[in-house]
Amino acid sequence: MDAAATHATTKSERTRALIRDVALKSFRERGYDATTIRLIAQDAGISVGTTNYHFASKNDLVQELYLDVQLAHRDAVMPLLATTDDLVERLALVFRTGLDELEPYHRFAPEFLSAAMSPRSSVNPLSEESTASRDIVVGVFREAVTGAKRSLPAEFGDALPSALMVAHLLLALFWVYDSSPGRQRTRRLLDGGLRLLRLSLPLLRVRVLRAPLRELLDLVADVGV
Repeated sequence: MDAAATHATTKSERTRALIRDVALKSFRERGYDATTIRLIAQDAGISVGTTNYHFASKNDLVQELYLDVQLAHRDAVMPLLATTDDLVERLALVFRTGLDELEPYHRFAPEFLSAAMSPRSSVNPLSEESTASRDIVVGVFREAVTGAKRSLPAEFGDALPSALMVAHLLLALFWVYDSSPGRQRTRRLLDGGLRLLRLSLPLLRVRVLRAPLRELLDLVADVGV
């Protein structure tokens, strides 16, 4: 039994945690398409009705997977952020650790992407149902930005974490299609983007450029709202 089930207190909480743990294990080992509510119930040793009582659909359990991945991302990167106060290095740690946490799911990533493509899908990363997992990513980027040695002007610092979350989603989309060994193409794309960011950061302090840059940043951040 995994940690979630161990820490649950009531029978209902233990059952819910068991279903969640079984589902996440199935997603990792079987992927999205092969994982069904009936299969989850069978693996958990409970009825389909009980499973549906706690999670109305498979996509509700995908949201639990999103949360699990992003919580692991946060736990992995927070100690690393303490090793540097350079903004670009801190952002690099967030992006790279995020890719590391996604990697075990790469084999089945196209299945999850297919399920999430519709704007009406509850597992669309920009859906209302995905707010909690997005908020975790925004919070990690906010920690990376605010903990940097050379802070950005407040007008940029406020919108930047949300804009970086959108960049994280776009990088993950590229990662889904990346068949190169170790996802080397994705890593090169990230490294190139970080180099451009380092070159462009001084522009944020040029007063005449602040307004258009802030407007651009706000437009990108709005995508994730």
